[in-house]
Amino acid sequence: MAVLGIESSCDETAAAVYDGKRLLSSVIASQSDHVDFGGIVPELASRAHERVIWHTVARALSDAGLGREDIEAIAVTEGPGLMGSLLVGLCFAKGLAIQWNKPVIGVNHIDAHIYATFIEEQPQLPFVSLVVSGGHTQIFHVTRPLRHTLMGQTRDDAAGEAFDKIGKLLGLAYPAGPEIDRLARDGDPNFYNFPRAMMKKGLDFSFSGLKTSVLYYLQDIPEPERAAFVSEHLNDLCASISAAITDVLIHKLRQAVRKTGVKSVIIAGGVSANSMLREKARKMAGELGASLHIPHPKYCTDNAAMIAVTGWFKAREGMIDDLHLKPYARFQWDKMSG
Repeated sequence: MAVLGIESSCDETAAAVYDGKRLLSSVIASQSDHVDFGGIVPELASRAHERVIWHTVARALSDAGLGREDIEAIAVTEGPGLMGSLLVGLCFAKGLAIQWNKPVIGVNHIDAHIYATFIEEQPQLPFVSLVVSGGHTQIFHVTRPLRHTLMGQTRDDAAGEAFDKIGKLLGLAYPAGPEIDRLARDGDPNFYNFPRAMMKKGLDFSFSGLKTSVLYYLQDIPEPERAAFVSEHLNDLCASISAAITDVLIHKLRQAVRKTGVKSVIIAGGVSANSMLREKARKMAGELGASLHIPHPKYCTDNAAMIAVTGWFKAREGMIDDLHLKPYARFQWDKMSG
């Protein structure tokens, strides 16, 4: 059963084909129009999707060596994400489903991050999954495919959002997360002890206080000296900030693993590419005797391969949708598989 996946939730137009055994193709058309604005401009994103979505899907089919007759279902991201961007992908998928006479499957973007690891591996069930990205930071207990429970989530900023906002304070270009990670590798994580919020308050997260702490820290430096100080200690600041964020993530993940007793752990989402997080996760898994699964970095950020894989799981369970699918911008628990 070959499933075509289409992803357009933010600023990546992507298409992929998965047949239940292996990924046959994965194509991503990235956007660069947002760099000068310090963040994603929704109108620019949706227009860019419109320009390239057909060519992206056509290339994914070509790379897979398949035609329309070989595709048995079309999976598409229905949310959460930018409404305009989601509409482009969803409307295109519906049109294709009508033209090809194929079933359409709506995929929750967070579901897809959880199952991104299945693109190349087959993690043992049950497992605990930490989904950590620019828009989401959540922990799930997954008992079997498409059956999971939310254990904790951020009460304000997501971890990736914190990286990007703090990076802006440091004068780094958007998106700042990958650059902070790169600079942190040559820095001292003990340079400054930034706060770790809610360490003793269940499995929820909070990162807005860290952003405020970095702001006040920089404001305490006399303005004539501030730029030179940041430039001189940029690596150390990035390492200290990364340590603060990853310490919280690993602490909560460790608690979730102990609470559920699982022997398998997944970390997914854009921030799962962070090298400090990966190193701490490997150490944690070793101490707990659990296997650790993190997608290849190219599958950590938004991609259609994870949409196709999740769509394949849903198709196998008979979870088919119809043309009444509607996009949703914000996370909705009732839209998750549960």
